[in-house]
Amino acid sequence: MKKIEVIQNVLEANDTIASRNRQLLDKHKVFVINIMSAPGAGKTSLILETLARLKGRLNVAVIEGDVASTVDAEKVQSKAKAVVQINTGKMPESCSLMAVMIESALKDIPLNDIDLILIENVGNLICPAEFALGEHKRVVISSLPEGDDKPIKYPLIFVDADAVIINKMDLLPHVDFDIAAFRRSVTGLNPKVEFFEVSCKTGEGIDRWCSWMLERVETNAAKR
Repeated sequence: MKKIEVIQNVLEANDTIASRNRQLLDKHKVFVINIMSAPGAGKTSLILETLARLKGRLNVAVIEGDVASTVDAEKVQSKAKAVVQINTGKMPESCSLMAVMIESALKDIPLNDIDLILIENVGNLICPAEFALGEHKRVVISSLPEGDDKPIKYPLIFVDADAVIINKMDLLPHVDFDIAAFRRSVTGLNPKVEFFEVSCKTGEGIDRWCSWMLERVETNAAKR
């Protein structure tokens, strides 16, 4: 019982800070997308392609979450308006970013000059689903080499997603991935989710994905 109580307290404290983050972001008219996936699904590649297509259209900052290293932050540093690296290290919560980490990262981002923040969460299909960060939208990437059974094995992260990206579509002729079955599994959990089939290698679907983001950033700004 004590363990359950501790977990509840952690989640409640996280939600309080996430709400505070959201208020700050809305004050500065900054739209935030939390990008989640298993390791190797292509989060960084998608962010790089997104930054290339949004150049000159939006000022984009990136928050990179990893257990260790600054490899991904170094890849996007020259492409984004601002980049903040968060290393979770050996902390108990190392499997996911938490709201308090984002609160700290936001202090290093010039929010008055930013339209969009892309958060690359730690590669994990379980923990990130539990922790709100103050984001406006949640996006899950699932790549073809992972197989089409991820929604069955890890349902929670798909239940809360606003969009699901099926990545590495260029590999479809070479892997056993039933796209129709995958879509059915996801929509069975989350009927309102939007799908994007993309390839960061060929560029397939990237423009549609970027248009989806642009529309939401503009709508968010118009509400303020």
